Formats: sequence, C-alpha cells, structure tokens
Amino acid sequence: MSKRATEQESLYDDLDIKSSLELIRGINHEDQKVALAVQRELSSISTLIDVIVSKMQSGGRLFYIGAGTSGRLGILDASECPPTFGVSHDLVIGIIAGGDGAIRKAVEFAEDDTQLAWKDLSAYHISSNDVVIGIAASGTTPYVIGGLDQCQLNNIITGCICCNPDSPILKSSDYPICIAVGPEFLTGSTRMKSGTAQKMVLNMITTATMIRLGKVEGNKMIDMQLSNDKLVDRGTKMVQEYTGLSYREAKSLLLQHGSVRKAKDAFLKV
Repeated sequence: MSKRATEQESLYDDLDIKSSLELIRGINHEDQKVALAVQRELSSISTLIDVIVSKMQSGGRLFYIGAGTSGRLGILDASECPPTFGVSHDLVIGIIAGGDGAIRKAVEFAEDDTQLAWKDLSAYHISSNDVVIGIAASGTTPYVIGGLDQCQLNNIITGCICCNPDSPILKSSDYPICIAVGPEFLTGSTRMKSGTAQKMVLNMITTATMIRLGKVEGNKMIDMQLSNDKLVDRGTKMVQEYTGLSYREAKSLLLQHGSVRKAKDAFLKV
C-alpha cells in the first residue's frame, strides 16, 4: 500500500538547522497552496451546503465528528455559530473522540474505537433529518468512519472533509470533500496545511449556510449576540446605519431589543 498523501515526506529537509526566517518562508509557501486546493473542490462544498440548508429548513441539525485536531476544528466552528448568527447551541454540534476533555488533552486510543462516534451521536437523538460531517485529515480515522457508516445504515446524510485522496472515508460519505494539499511542511503534521484546509472549508459551510438561512442582511451579522462591548458597539453602528438615529439613541434601542434585527424591526414599526 502506498504511503498516504498526508504522511508523505516533506518537500523540505534539514529543518533543524534552518533559521527562523527560512522556516517560516517554507511554511508560508506551503500555506499558499491550500487555498488553491480548496478552490478545486468548491463544487463539492456547495453541493453539501445546499443539502445542509434544505435539512435545516426542515428542522434538522448539523453535526461534526472528528478526533484530535480535526475534532477540535469542528468544535471551534460549531461554537462560533451562536454568537455570530444568533442561532441556538444545538443547531451545529461538534463532537470529538474522547469527549470534551479531549479538546485540551489527547485521550489515548479514543480515535480507534469504531463504535464510539455512533454512541456519541445517539446521545443527541440523531435522526434522518440531520446531517453528519466527518472531519479526518488522513481519511482513515476509525472513530469517524465508524460513525459515518452507522449514519448511512440509519438513513442519515453524511459528508466528510479529508486531505487524503482515495481514503476509506470517501466511501462512507454521501457528499465527500477531499482537499488534496500534498505533503506537510513538517512530515505528517496534519495540524498545518490539512488543518488550515479543513478550517477554510468549515468557514465556508457554516457561513454560507447561515446566509442562506437568512441570518445575514446585505453583508451584516444582524442576529449576532451582544456578548461584549465590541459587539455592542458594532451593533449600535449597524442600527445607526439602518435608522439614522444618533449613536446614543441607536445603542439604547439595540440594548432594549437585544439584537440588530429586532431593533431595526421595532424602529420600522413606529
């Protein structure tokens, strides 16, 4: 069996004797390849987004399952949706092999359990109205593949984000996405180019989905949560733009109604 693309030898050698500038030049050069690799998969990404939008419009949810860096990236993306788009915390859910403790510290062998992901998903009463995306740079993680296989057996739509062409996870996914970024700068360190590629795709999936669901107006996050002074200030300026009120009046209206959308709607009703 040929070596997986994500495990291929780095194009750079003698890293241990290079200067800081030489090292980061190499990393930067490799990073520039990632966006182009993502670009080649835009059609597959958009198709999966359309499916997610359709399911969510019918009350469905989006789940991410992953291990290690991939699992953490899924949790990060899911956790950003409520504050950014004002949606509930149970609309996009990230699950990592080994549980929440694995977010900070690796849980040994958790990713090798083929049954664990389905147990984790079942705790959320997952159904055929939901979509599950497996995130695995190598495309071989047993935790993720086992979860996707069980989803398919239960008529639950599956997708994946991997970086290894011809990997097993592609067969476990109804809507596979493979971002072929090539060898890592540091051999086998998939938190680098592979992780960057996964993060870019996750950004696309949730941002485009939420826009399609009406959580954005123009280019503004009108449903964002007012969770700190910076966001209150941003929201106030948005209310000003919509209403023509002074900063003080706009801020008062915003805080009274709790979101830019509600503040704007209240103003228009007057």
